[in-house]
Amino acid sequence: MSVHSPTSHSFPENAREALGDEKLQRSLASAKMGFRVRRGDAAARLPEFETLRDESRDIKNHTLAHIDLYLEAFEKRVTERGGHVHWAADAAEACEAVLMICRAAGAKTVTKGKSMISEEMGLNAFLEKNNIEPVETDLGEYIIQLRNETPSHIIAPAFHVLKEQVIETFREKHTHLDPDRTIEEARQLQDEARQVLRERFLAADVGITGANFLIAETGSTVIVTNEGNGDLTQTLPRVHIVLASLEKVVPTLEDASTLLRVLARSATGQEYSSYTTFSTGPRRGEDIDGPHEFHVVLLDNGRTGLIGTEMQDVLRCIRCGACMNHCPVFGVVGGHAYGWVYPGPIGAVLSPSLIGMEEAHHLPNASTFCGRCEEVCPVRIPLPKLMRHLREREFEKGISPATVRRGLATWAWFAKRPAFYRLATALPIRLMALLAGRKGRFRRWPLAGGWTSQRDLPAPQGRTFQAMWDTRGGRREVSK
Repeated sequence: MSVHSPTSHSFPENAREALGDEKLQRSLASAKMGFRVRRGDAAARLPEFETLRDESRDIKNHTLAHIDLYLEAFEKRVTERGGHVHWAADAAEACEAVLMICRAAGAKTVTKGKSMISEEMGLNAFLEKNNIEPVETDLGEYIIQLRNETPSHIIAPAFHVLKEQVIETFREKHTHLDPDRTIEEARQLQDEARQVLRERFLAADVGITGANFLIAETGSTVIVTNEGNGDLTQTLPRVHIVLASLEKVVPTLEDASTLLRVLARSATGQEYSSYTTFSTGPRRGEDIDGPHEFHVVLLDNGRTGLIGTEMQDVLRCIRCGACMNHCPVFGVVGGHAYGWVYPGPIGAVLSPSLIGMEEAHHLPNASTFCGRCEEVCPVRIPLPKLMRHLREREFEKGISPATVRRGLATWAWFAKRPAFYRLATALPIRLMALLAGRKGRFRRWPLAGGWTSQRDLPAPQGRTFQAMWDTRGGRREVSK
């Protein structure tokens, strides 16, 4: 899947293909529960976790309300410390800014840390077209780069790949190594990737990383990793480029510390990631390592258009991936089905906001509205509410499926005529109960094939809600 040609418009087809992919289903089944359990355990060990979530939400809300002030302060601090800030309205401008820096450095090879913004930009393909080789150094990103695939998860890019597939890929691509070597264990695969990548780290002319946070107070950028590849990427080459979207800015070091306390716990169940690295400008005279040039490319790409709208809350996201780890839809179709950079519930909201409803209108409907995404979000983004807004927008634009529009129109006709509504619901309920008999469920039912192909359809039991409401005289029962 190319980031330059999203397939979000084909989500139903993508999902069906994912459901029929035996290897993908094995991978999803084996990986998804670990994130959930570890996140729950980490939260339970920290008594103030819920308070920290409230504080994190408030920090992001405050920053978004004054984002111009903090972005200007960040740029000023970066410049004071010898760095450079490049503003990009869209992905094309961001790519050109990176290319300009690379050409000025005479770069032929760049190493890259994990960065969803670089995926959003389509940076790797752009650099390759301009005769610059990008080398992904995060192990998951490295694996999928060798496989010519895109990430399927925000924090676990190779979430969809089984170990035997990694072995096959390494044997196919690492042809300079002994073909009789043993790489059947995870540690052996890691050691081989480390061996190959170490040479690339040392040869790179430019290092590119993302940023989890940008600190206005100091002009620092922050990355969190579990492999240390980010540190090698930004300290060994002469030039370090940071890619970040505008909403990554936070006011102070203390604010970043608060957000870091909920980030790793929500993402992987760790108190902190193995490496939390703050970078502030290029190497100074007394420094023993670090880049000679420090550049930050700030990407808008439609985000400022969300500020002040009903969709602004999505900009609080700190890219932990908790929403997709707990989403029943993501858990069975994986990330690639969503057809663009951001999968899961956050992608169902962010993608339509960035690439348009016409392209991504299916995604807000890819939800059971169970509410787990909002329940676990470390910055309390009301994802179900935002998806409802997008569903309304889809209907208003007339781009929802014809069956949905006709169904809603039919329901609205009956809803405006209570007598017909009661008749139209009571009779089918009685008929279904009669046909189900003692079984109480159906293996097939007309117009419900999407449900019955995967599970039985329970027959209605008891009286309708309206009948019970009438019995109580329109009063709600209050339990004591």
